[in-house]
Amino acid sequence: MITPDHPTRRTILRGAGLGAAAFAVPALSAALAGCDKPDEGGSGGSGGGTVTFGSNYSDEVPKKAIAEVLAKSGQDVKINTVDHNTFQENITRYLQATPDDVFTWFAGYRMQFFAAQGFATDISDVWTEIGADFSDAMKAASTGEDGKQYFVPFYYYPWAVFYRKSVFESKGYQIPKTWDEYKALAAKMKADGLTPIALGNKDGWPAMGTFDYINMRLNGYDFHVSLMAGKESWEDPKVKQVFSLWQEILPYCQSGANGRTWQEAAQSLVAKQTGMYVLGMFVGQQFPASDAADLDYFPFPQIAEEHGQDSVEAPIDGFMVSAKAKNVDGAKKLVKYLASPEAQNLYAKGDPNNVATNKRADTSGYSALQKKAAELVGSAKHISQFLDRDTRPDFASTVMIPSLQSFLNNPKDVDGLVKQIEGQKKTIFTS
Repeated sequence: MITPDHPTRRTILRGAGLGAAAFAVPALSAALAGCDKPDEGGSGGSGGGTVTFGSNYSDEVPKKAIAEVLAKSGQDVKINTVDHNTFQENITRYLQATPDDVFTWFAGYRMQFFAAQGFATDISDVWTEIGADFSDAMKAASTGEDGKQYFVPFYYYPWAVFYRKSVFESKGYQIPKTWDEYKALAAKMKADGLTPIALGNKDGWPAMGTFDYINMRLNGYDFHVSLMAGKESWEDPKVKQVFSLWQEILPYCQSGANGRTWQEAAQSLVAKQTGMYVLGMFVGQQFPASDAADLDYFPFPQIAEEHGQDSVEAPIDGFMVSAKAKNVDGAKKLVKYLASPEAQNLYAKGDPNNVATNKRADTSGYSALQKKAAELVGSAKHISQFLDRDTRPDFASTVMIPSLQSFLNNPKDVDGLVKQIEGQKKTIFTS
C-alpha cells in the first residue's frame, strides 16, 4: 500500500513469494549489491559479532526510526537498506542468495510461505522468553505451519471504518454497530448530499479490505482463513452471499473506484465530501496536522450475530532470521531486543503511524487514534493479515485483484465471477 513506509500491494504481490523464476528484474543486481554495502551501523559491540540487518525501511521517516532503534541494541548492527519495492520484488532470490542475518517481513501466511520453504530459522527458543509480552493472536501470526515460531512482530495498523468526528457531530450521525444500521447511515448521508463511502481501488488491493470484513462478519474467521488457503470453494453460497451483501452498499460508494487511488479517496474524506472510508490507519497520513484529531473510526459492523465484531484486520510487520544467517546467536539476540517494549517505544516516537505489538509498550505518548487501535486489536479474538497476505501471493495478484476490479465494474454477475475465481484457484493451488 502506498504510504511513506508501505509499498504498493500490487508491486508486492507481483514479486513476493512467486519463486525465483518470477524475479527476472533488472533491479535485482542492485538489490543484492546493496546487501553487500552497509549504509548505516548501530553502536555497541556486545552482540557476539556483527549482525547484518536487511531492511526495507527505505523511506525517510521509518529509515531514521529503525536506525535509532538499532543503535540502542547494544550490538554491532550493519543495516543494509534496499528500496522497499525492490526488496519485495526480489525477496525470493535474496533469501536464496546471501541474505542478511535478520530481515524485515510480514506475519501470517507471508511468513509461513517462506518458513515452509526452509528460508527461515526457527526462533521458538526466543519466544519462550518473549511470549508473555504478546497476545495469543500475535503468537499465532508468528507461527509456521509446523507449529514453530519464525517471526517477531514489531508493529501493526488496523483496518476499520474511518470518519471525521466533526461531520458526524454536525449531522447528528450515530455510530452503526450492525449492517442494517450501516446501510441506514449511508442512506442518510446520501440524502444529506455526501457521498457515503469513499473508495479508491486503482491499485487493486484497497477493495480487498471490504471483502475480508464482509466475509469474516458473515461467515466467520475460520471460514475466511480456509477460503484464503484454497480449502473452500468460491462457488459456495457463503461466498456468493458476501458479494450479494457488498452489492447492497455499492450504490453508496464513490463511483469509478478503479480509476481512483486510495490517496485520492482519502482526500475526499479530508475535504468532507465523503462520510466514511474502509481503510487502514495509514489513512491519517493524508490528513494535515491541524485536522489529525478530527479523524476517528469504528469497527466494521456486525452482520451475523454469532461472529459479532470479533475479528480485526490488522497487518503485522516485523522480523525474521534467515536460514543462512552467519551469526545466528547475534540475530536471535537482536530480534529479542526488537520484541522488547523499549525498542518498540523508541520506534513509535520516530514513526507514530503504527501501533507497537508488545503488550507492555508505553502507550502514554500515543495519539487518541493509536490508543483506540491498541484497544481494538488487543481485544480481538482473531486477527487477519489482509487478503493478499493471507493467501498465496500469485492467487492474490493474478486472480483476486482483477476479479474484485471486475466486480466493481460489473457487480451483477456474481455467479460468473465466483466460477471464474474457483477455476483459477484450482489451477494455482494444485500447481
